[in-house]
Amino acid sequence: MSKKNVDDYLTEGMYGTRLPKDHERKQFLGTLRERIVLALTKGQVMSNKGLEQLEEAMKENPEAKLIINGHVSNRFLKEEKKIADKYNIPHSTITNQEAEDTDIGAVLTYDYAIDKEEIFIKEEPEQPDAKQETETEDPSFFSKIKSWFD
Repeated sequence: MSKKNVDDYLTEGMYGTRLPKDHERKQFLGTLRERIVLALTKGQVMSNKGLEQLEEAMKENPEAKLIINGHVSNRFLKEEKKIADKYNIPHSTITNQEAEDTDIGAVLTYDYAIDKEEIFIKEEPEQPDAKQETETEDPSFFSKIKSWFD
């Protein structure tokens, strides 16, 4: 292990000791990815997508806690907090400058590693109705001519 120099001591004195995986902590509202049960993006929180999955995850993980991004307006977080209160899940809001750079709106997490493979909710693309597709589909000039000879 290398010796610390004066700059290292000054940096630690001004900013505190370095935490391992600091970039991960900034992205996931102060926790590590390996501890997360479920992560919701800001868009999912604002549109209330993923509430069912969040509630199911809270049922299955009663010892977890909910961390909320403080840069998301409280009016969007009412349902998440309501579900957390329903299952006696403690929740806290993180409002620091580092959390501002992340796209994460809320995470359900433990204080220890659980190494869950998939922590994000897969958003299904909206499927347009078949009727709308046929109405908007405009055949090309050549396909019209070809249909005359068929």
